Amino acid sequence: MIERYSRPAMTAIWADRSRFARWVAVEVAALVAQEAEGLVPAGTAAAIERDAAFDPARIDALEVTLHHDVIAFLTDVGASLGAEKRHLHQGMTSSDLVDTALALAIGEAGRALAPGLDRLETALLALAERHRRTVMVGRTHGVHAEPMTFGLKVLSWATAIARSRRLLADALAGTAVGKLSGAVGQAAHLPLAVEERFCAALGLAPEPVATQVVARDRHAALLAALVHLAANFERIATEIRHLQRTEVREVEEPFGAAQKGSSAMPHKRNPVVCERITGLARLFRGYASAGFENVALWHERDISHSSVERVILPDAFLLADYLTDHLAWVIEGLGVDPARMRANLDASGGLVFSQRVLLALTAAGMAREEAYAVVQDCAMKAWRGEGAFAALLAAEPAVSAKLGDGLAACFDIEFYLSSVDALFDRARAAVEPA
Repeated sequence: MIERYSRPAMTAIWADRSRFARWVAVEVAALVAQEAEGLVPAGTAAAIERDAAFDPARIDALEVTLHHDVIAFLTDVGASLGAEKRHLHQGMTSSDLVDTALALAIGEAGRALAPGLDRLETALLALAERHRRTVMVGRTHGVHAEPMTFGLKVLSWATAIARSRRLLADALAGTAVGKLSGAVGQAAHLPLAVEERFCAALGLAPEPVATQVVARDRHAALLAALVHLAANFERIATEIRHLQRTEVREVEEPFGAAQKGSSAMPHKRNPVVCERITGLARLFRGYASAGFENVALWHERDISHSSVERVILPDAFLLADYLTDHLAWVIEGLGVDPARMRANLDASGGLVFSQRVLLALTAAGMAREEAYAVVQDCAMKAWRGEGAFAALLAAEPAVSAKLGDGLAACFDIEFYLSSVDALFDRARAAVEPA
């Protein structure tokens, strides 16, 4: 990922120096496990851990000639070791090293992502609570529907992020898998006890039955979980963009005192961060598509997945980290205009109460078809500017006969807030970690 959309801590996890350091750790862990089974002399692992050195630039230079990054790595590290280097990579194939180290990188990246997601969830819940009873109009098809609260809208976002986090946690657990079972996974060169010790020491589970590689459906599921997260980021950012339109103007993403919105129009206050989030979220669908294509490899392994993963896995985590940080910033500083929300709710002259009138008429004994027809007729007249909705209804003999003075109760906003507290209680239970 380009530097513009990357943050330093996550970038460091995927840097070459970190990757090669994990490779050293995996090689040492393999030797520790072999020592425990008496397969290499005692002290071998400690000596290699103490003396192993590597130079990413030299590894890159060696790879130009060798065309094999693991052999280039082993050649470079071996130059820093004594006689014990004959045991380095003993009984292993390249994917034993690379796939196990990749699992460590994914785990580290997942842990690095968690604090930002905590911050985002906290910000969403705080915003929802602050506007628990801030009344606004709900919209379907972009058209006014019925009254709701802004707090409920934000609470819906929070529960969506909580679902994404649960999917991501499961997917991260699914990729916390290593292997030491060799070139086609038959575990002929090292006993299973070595693999089990090795994985346990690294905090991983062994792949139950591997080929030369850890099965790539695991990584596809991880990318799918990150797509789920990014799609929910996009959902939130898109809604904020809609609500920031000049004609709506109910919320506004933060806009700095020295910020400029347009090189041509000084008045502009554009939702540029939410637009960036919406745009970058699109990349995740491509990552997941490529990840699922990596599942079907030839026989026990080909290398078609390798080059793809060097791009999609780091980029997916780097972008997820970047978007999490920026969306949390937007939510923490979001400008909310309750007065504008109420003005927009009232702009349709009470049309948003049409269902309440419909139900009151049917409860009073009018046939639903008749009630729907009379309410719709009055509503369409109000749309055309032929009168206020409530007045038009009151002038209808059929309505006044059934509802009389009770018609006014149909326009009471408090009716629509009756379940808000219960919905908050229910949603809080859904958001809390299991």
